[in-house]
Amino acid sequence: MKDKIRIIFIPTLLTFIGLLIGYTFLHWILFIKLDLFALKDIVTNFGIPLVLTGLAAWVLVRPKLKILALEAKRGNWRDFYSFILWIVLTIPLIIAQEYVVTASGQLTELNSIDEIRATEATKFYTLKKYYIDKKAIGVHPDFDVSGKHNEHLNMHLYIALPIFSSAADTTKSETPAWLGIEYRETISNRLEASEKEKKYQDFVAGSQRDFDSKDVSKFVYLDRIRNSDKKEGLVEAARKNSLVKGDETILVPVTEPYNARNGHKLSWILGSSLVGLSIWLLMLLIPKIDETHLNRIMEGKPDKVAQEEMKDFIEFLKPRDGYFITPILIYANLAIYLFMALSGHGFISFKGQDLLNWGANYGPLTKSGEWWRLLTSTFLHGGLMHVLANMYGLLFVGIFLEPWLGKSKFLILYLLTGLLASVASILWYSATISVGASGAIFGLYGVFLAFILTKAFPSEFGKAFLLSTLIFVGYNLLMGLAGGTDNAAHVGGLASGFVIGLMLHAVIKREFNAEKAGGEEVGIE
Repeated sequence: MKDKIRIIFIPTLLTFIGLLIGYTFLHWILFIKLDLFALKDIVTNFGIPLVLTGLAAWVLVRPKLKILALEAKRGNWRDFYSFILWIVLTIPLIIAQEYVVTASGQLTELNSIDEIRATEATKFYTLKKYYIDKKAIGVHPDFDVSGKHNEHLNMHLYIALPIFSSAADTTKSETPAWLGIEYRETISNRLEASEKEKKYQDFVAGSQRDFDSKDVSKFVYLDRIRNSDKKEGLVEAARKNSLVKGDETILVPVTEPYNARNGHKLSWILGSSLVGLSIWLLMLLIPKIDETHLNRIMEGKPDKVAQEEMKDFIEFLKPRDGYFITPILIYANLAIYLFMALSGHGFISFKGQDLLNWGANYGPLTKSGEWWRLLTSTFLHGGLMHVLANMYGLLFVGIFLEPWLGKSKFLILYLLTGLLASVASILWYSATISVGASGAIFGLYGVFLAFILTKAFPSEFGKAFLLSTLIFVGYNLLMGLAGGTDNAAHVGGLASGFVIGLMLHAVIKREFNAEKAGGEEVGIE
């Protein structure tokens, strides 16, 4: 027990404390105090903590788990332990970021809203004299999807009202700040278009009734919201105001006392930390000690297996002969996703308008001459889960297919089937925003499937991967039938790849036979 605590639990505890204190301080100094980067809250409060805790769990702590006897008949439990630790580290860190935002926010007392431009920007404000013009409003409806398979459709109605010092100022055409109100409702994204329209009209009517009866002048203090999807929606609502213009200063009314702004966040940080670490300690006490690895650590010997695994992992990240285009494509897709995230467009998901601005495929725009969208859309993704799922699919098929095709054929097939998938999308959907590498990936799976069925691959190779290929393709097509996914691109990519694979299988067979006979290597271009 002492060895488990000394070798695993204490380093975990120190890592946890370091992350909690270290990143929370960096968040405060970089993103709140100095405001050096215009990142959205979902990146600073959720995305970065998720990445940091993942690295801590898998890179720092997982190797130490080898002193535990976690081997099973089918693999081992180390990944499960690492995943649980990831959750244990992540929950308090995310709550801490929400806490530091509200706890460090300063309250500024203003005699009138006109003073807001002459004072240093703070998080919270109180007003002595103000008048909110409920007649001169800006409204902006917005939609986004969520869920692993885009099964949820989130409807937003953003309303921005000008804030004046007095009713006499309503004759002015400019306001120093806006009062922001958001209405939101989530429905199933798998409903028919007519059902969605009815749900939306009901949502708008309900929001209108609530707004008409709401006394917008009743609040305790105002919250100046930071970069977020909500702020973008409210800013867009302010821009749509045809009567009044003004700065993009959005203030959200708060009806609770200022002292209650932190809620129970501090208790949740302490509670989740205590419960999580207790569970982790209990999990460490259950398995037996692996004496071999314990003695190695006690003698100060390096873990040669871990070193080899790390070496193989580093080699796996580098493009090499037979595996050159696949990692480059993965890095390109991930890089574009990160550029969008760091540009302030989101982290978990991106809005349709932002995707259009970056080159999404959209029938009315693509058919009007912006044909480049057929290609650029294949390198864009709707969010984190979308890009991760697609890159996993690309990695799997690329590892086995690229060595047989060679660099040039593999890249040409990826781009060609991706383009054909995009064409299928705009032919099937008249006005749907389509993004993702899945069309091109399905194209590669189509080629892969054609090679297996025509026995271009050795029989033992084909049998090993036919079932996994069918499961991947079938699962994604079924999810597409459920709604929220561009199945036209999937089918278009799969069909075009399959046809091309049938055309190429004779060449692949000839190259394989030549390689077996001692001739040219498979994949020579």
